[in-house]
Amino acid sequence: MRQRHFFILVSIVMISGLSQGLLLPLISIIFEQNGVHSSLSGIHATAMYIGVLVVSPFLERPLRRYGFKRLIMTGGAIVIVSLTIFPISSSLLFWFMLRLFIGIGDHILHFGSQTWITYASPTHRRGRNISLYGLSFGVGFMIGPLLVPLVHIHEALPFIVSSLLSLCGWILLFFLPHTYPETEEAEKVGATRFFHAWKQAWPALLLPFGYGFLEASLHSMFPIYALRNELSVETVAMMLPAFALGGIAFQLPLGTLSDRFSRKTMIIISLAVGAFCFAIATWFSSPVQLTTTFFVAGMFVGSLFSLGMAYMADLLPTSLLPVGNILCGMLYSIGSICGPAIGGIVLQQQEGLFFFSMSSLLLLLLFAQRPFTKFSKYFSKKQEKNVDAF
Repeated sequence: MRQRHFFILVSIVMISGLSQGLLLPLISIIFEQNGVHSSLSGIHATAMYIGVLVVSPFLERPLRRYGFKRLIMTGGAIVIVSLTIFPISSSLLFWFMLRLFIGIGDHILHFGSQTWITYASPTHRRGRNISLYGLSFGVGFMIGPLLVPLVHIHEALPFIVSSLLSLCGWILLFFLPHTYPETEEAEKVGATRFFHAWKQAWPALLLPFGYGFLEASLHSMFPIYALRNELSVETVAMMLPAFALGGIAFQLPLGTLSDRFSRKTMIIISLAVGAFCFAIATWFSSPVQLTTTFFVAGMFVGSLFSLGMAYMADLLPTSLLPVGNILCGMLYSIGSICGPAIGGIVLQQQEGLFFFSMSSLLLLLLFAQRPFTKFSKYFSKKQEKNVDAF
C-alpha cells in the first residue's frame, strides 16, 4: 500500500516535469519564429518561477491545515486548467499570466509531494527516496522536449497533449490517504523558523538555486542559441533531453552513494564535474559534441536538486522540514528566474559566453560548500525514523 502511494506521488511529479520540459523550449521556439527578441523571451520565461515566489510564503499553513493530499490536488488542478486554455490566445501578456499560474500550481504540487516524501523517509533511505523523486521529474522533463515537434502539426496540439496527461495523473491522486505534517514544534519556533532553517542548512539550500539556474537557462535560452547557429528545431528537440537523461542515469546511484558515504563529498564532486563540462562546451559546435557534454553534465549536476533536498533534510529537525522545502522551492525559483534573464542578456551581448555563465555559477556553488565542511557536524541534527516510511 505504501509503495503504491509512493508510486502515485512520483508519477504525478513525472507528468509535472513533462509539462515544464515541454513549455520552456516550445514557447521559446514559437517566440523566436515570431520574431520576439531573445531578451524578452528570457524575461517571459521567468513567469513560471515568479509564480513560485508569489505562492511560496503562503503554503505552510494550508499544508498543516488541509494536509498533503488536498494541497497536491489543488496544485494539479491549477496546472491542468492553465494548460487547457493556452490555445485561446497567443498574446504575450496572456501567455505570461498562464505561465505564472502554472508556476503557482506546479510549486503547490511539488511542495506537497516533496515534503511528504522527506517526512516519510528514514535517514538511511532519504537520499534514495528523494533521488527517485528527482528521477521521476527528470524522466518527465526529458520527455517534454520530444513533444515540441507537434507544433508543426498544430500550434495548440502540444498544450492539449500535456493537459490530458496531467489530467490522467491528477485522477490518481484520489487514491492517496489524507496525511498531515507535525505542527507543535514548528509553532514553538514561531516567525523565526525561516531564519533558523536558513542558518542551519544554507549550503544545501543553495543547490536548488543552482539547479534552477542551469535547467531554466539551458531549456529556455539554448534553443535560441542553437537556432542562431543554424541547428533545426528537430535537432534541438533531440539534444535538450540529453541533460535530463544524464540526470536520470545517475540520479539514483548518486542518491544511494550519498546515503552510504558523505553527502557533501558527492555534492562537491558533482559541482566540479559539471563546471568542467560547461566550460569545455564553449568550444564545441557540433550537435554530437554538445549532446555528449549535456549528457555528462546532467549525470552529475542533474542531481543537485535532490541532493540538496536530502542534505537539507539531514541538517534540519523534522519540524522545520516544511520551511526547508519552501526555501528550496523559493531558491529554485530565483535561480530559474535568473537563468533565462541572464542567459538572454548574454546571448544578446556576447553569445560566446553562454556556457561560461553556467560554469562560473557551478564554481561559485563549489566554493560555497567548502567553508561549511568543518561545521556540518555541528549544525546537523539527528533525525527520527518515521515508522510509516515509504
